Amino acid sequence: MRKKLQLAIKPLLKTVFVLSLVLTLALGHADGALAARSGGRIGGGSFRVPSSRTYTPRTYAPPGGGGYYAPYPGGGFGFPFLLPFWGIGGGFGGLFSILIFIAIANFILQAFRRASSGDTSTDDVGYSSNPAVSVTRLQVGLLAQARGLQGELDRIAETADTNSPQGRAEVLQETSLALLRHPEYWVYVGGGTQQAKLNSAEAQFNRLSLAERSKFSEETLSNVNNQLRAALAKEALPGAETPENPTDLITSGPGEYIIVTLLVATLGKSAIPSINSADDLRQALRQIGGIPSEQLLAIEVLWTPQAAGDTLTSDDLLAEYPDLTLV
Repeated sequence: MRKKLQLAIKPLLKTVFVLSLVLTLALGHADGALAARSGGRIGGGSFRVPSSRTYTPRTYAPPGGGGYYAPYPGGGFGFPFLLPFWGIGGGFGGLFSILIFIAIANFILQAFRRASSGDTSTDDVGYSSNPAVSVTRLQVGLLAQARGLQGELDRIAETADTNSPQGRAEVLQETSLALLRHPEYWVYVGGGTQQAKLNSAEAQFNRLSLAERSKFSEETLSNVNNQLRAALAKEALPGAETPENPTDLITSGPGEYIIVTLLVATLGKSAIPSINSADDLRQALRQIGGIPSEQLLAIEVLWTPQAAGDTLTSDDLLAEYPDLTLV
C-alpha cells in the first residue's frame, strides 16, 4: 500500500518541481528586465526671481528742486507737481494738468482691475516678491525605432550648459527640436500645467521630478547644474553574444518604446494646450521650445531607456505611465 502511494506521489512531486523551476526562471528574468530600465536626465535652475526683475522705486524731482515725488506704486503721487498748473485758467497748463490727471486715473483703474481679476502676468512679476509660477510637464512616448533620438539627447546632455538661463533655454530648444523631427514615431502623450506661487513652486516641481526619476532603476547619464555624470558600461552577461554590426544594437522588437519627459517652471501664468492630436503636440513643443531664458526658473529633461540595449516594453509603459493617451 505504501509503495503504491509513493508511486502515485512521485509524478506529482516532479510536476511541482518543474512548475517551481519555471516560475523561478520567469521571475528572475522579470527582475532583470526591471533592473535594466536606465534613464537620462538634464536639468538645472533656481526658484529665485532674477534681480533684474526686482522693482526699484525711482525718485523724481520737478524742475527747480524742492524734494522728490514717488510715482505709483511707490507711495502715491505728489500733488504739488500738479498744483502749479491749476492757476492758469484756460491755458496750456490747465489742459496739460487734466491730461496727466486722466492718465493717472486710468493707470490706477487698470491696476485695480488686474488685482481683482488675479492677473499676475510676467509684466507684473517685478512688482511682487511672491509672483505666480507655471509648472508644466509634457511627456511623449515614441516607438523604439526612434533610437536616433536617444543619441541626440545624449549629445545635449554631454555638451549643455545647465548652469545658466541661456544654456537651459537652449536645452529646451534642442530637445523640442529633436522631438519635432520624429513625428512619425509619436505614439503616446500626456501632461499639463499647474499654477503655484513662487514660495511653493519648487516643492511642486521637485515632486514631479522625483515621481519621474523613481521610474528609473538607474540614471546612467545626467547633467544637472553642469555636474556631468555617466555610469560605466556594464559587461555583457556570460554567454551573451555581441553583434558584429553596431547598428544591430539599435534594432527593436514590437511593443518597445522611448519616453521623453519635459519639466519646466516659468514665471507668470502660462499653460500648454490640451493635447488631443499630433498638431496639438506640435504646438506644445513649439511653445516650450520658444520660452525665453529670462522667464525660465528651472527645467528637467528625462528619458528612458538611455543605455544601449535597454528596452521599455508595452507592459512597462502601462505600469509606469498609465496616464498617457494615444496621439
